Amino acid sequence: MSEEEKTAGQKRAEELCLKPKTVYEGLSEEIREAALKFCVPYAEFLNRAKTEREAVKEGIRLAEDRGFRPYRMGQSVQPGEKYYYSNRGKSLHVFVIGSEPLENGIRISAAHIDSPRLDLKQHPVYEESGFCYLKTHYYGGIRKYQWLTIPLALHGTVCRRDGSMVDICIGEEESDPLFYITDLLPHLARELDAKAMGKAVDPENLNALVCATPFDDEKVSDKVKLQFLSLMNEKYGLTEADLISAELCLVPAVKARDIGIDRTLLASYGHDDRVCAYPMLQALMDCENPVHTIYAIFADKEETGSDGPTGMKSDILPDMIEELSRALGADSCVVRSRSKCLSADVNAAFDPAFASVYDTKNASYVNRGVVVTKFTGHGGKYSTNDASAEYVGYIHNLLWNNGILFQTGELGKIEAGGGGTVAMHISGHNIDTVDIGVPVLSMHAPYEVVSKFDVYETYRCCLAFNSDAAEQ
Repeated sequence: MSEEEKTAGQKRAEELCLKPKTVYEGLSEEIREAALKFCVPYAEFLNRAKTEREAVKEGIRLAEDRGFRPYRMGQSVQPGEKYYYSNRGKSLHVFVIGSEPLENGIRISAAHIDSPRLDLKQHPVYEESGFCYLKTHYYGGIRKYQWLTIPLALHGTVCRRDGSMVDICIGEEESDPLFYITDLLPHLARELDAKAMGKAVDPENLNALVCATPFDDEKVSDKVKLQFLSLMNEKYGLTEADLISAELCLVPAVKARDIGIDRTLLASYGHDDRVCAYPMLQALMDCENPVHTIYAIFADKEETGSDGPTGMKSDILPDMIEELSRALGADSCVVRSRSKCLSADVNAAFDPAFASVYDTKNASYVNRGVVVTKFTGHGGKYSTNDASAEYVGYIHNLLWNNGILFQTGELGKIEAGGGGTVAMHISGHNIDTVDIGVPVLSMHAPYEVVSKFDVYETYRCCLAFNSDAAEQ
């Protein structure tokens, strides 16, 4: 329709009304092709980084390939230099010193690399009725029934009694054995089926089957347990006492795979929140000669509240800003006040199968680009950052001006649930912060689904943020 044929109302609507666009309307074919290519190495990253320790190792490998060097607290730094800092091997800080004074502010982006899983208890090994099991304690928000009867892999690190460390990964190779949590057959589940879904699975029964062969010695008890420990000792040199100081967990033994005949959706364990961490890191490494200092964080412990020395509640970020300020002759208070942050975390994509829990006018949707989430929390916006109008306006204009497809979103209907991110912990240091990220289907499930196009728009969002030379 030509401009002459449009009615006054149609012209006014185009001028005043906001019409959401899909990636097929708002992105060129060239950008969509780039998105599909971008997600090939992202899928490889997912397969290699199923725990926070593995994600840090992968992040360091990627950074070192691009010329980044390890940073030590107290060292001098110069504009143009590229560094990474590993915090106890479980969180990672990657940064490039910009050409402008540090007091112009830092461009910070932060995503978490921990995901819901089943951690092993400190005394996990026991025998019952001819089987050996590992006792677990679930980590993060899971729907317990989803972890029954799926293939599981054992990942983690053990500090042995002699002080040496050993990494364990069993279940990821085709030749590896798997681990498994049983479920009750439907023929005997009448009483269980009558329970509420959230109460049907006792968390103390989320115990993985790991061995069924007895040790060949009639004079010992718990023969199957001893056989399991013997096999682990032969392979890794472990004893049961070593497990007290272990960080071991069970994660889905599945690979990232395309979903749908068109191959534009990607399923994987751990999209939340590695689907933001990977593009965020790539955007930092791809930003050449930044004006502002740019800084990316792989954060730990978000799924359990961001506590501990590797979580975002710790002082590691202000400590790092203080160290960089000292090295560059800046006032850290001024630096924080002029810094900006993208809290890169996922949002709940609208799912038509469960439409009743979403506000369809304010939900995020698959294939509509990166999501800007002004606030999270629950109920009356409790435990949220709730970014200012000025800062949200800055982000919106940045995205509009760079041709990046974006949408806004919130985590379901008011009082339908809720959730949080690291945003409120970073903004508490007097740093303007807003959430951006990828809409996810089946969030926190053992296998989640995202759009490859939304992943790429998140990358483009972070790249534009890092490249922006605007003053505060």
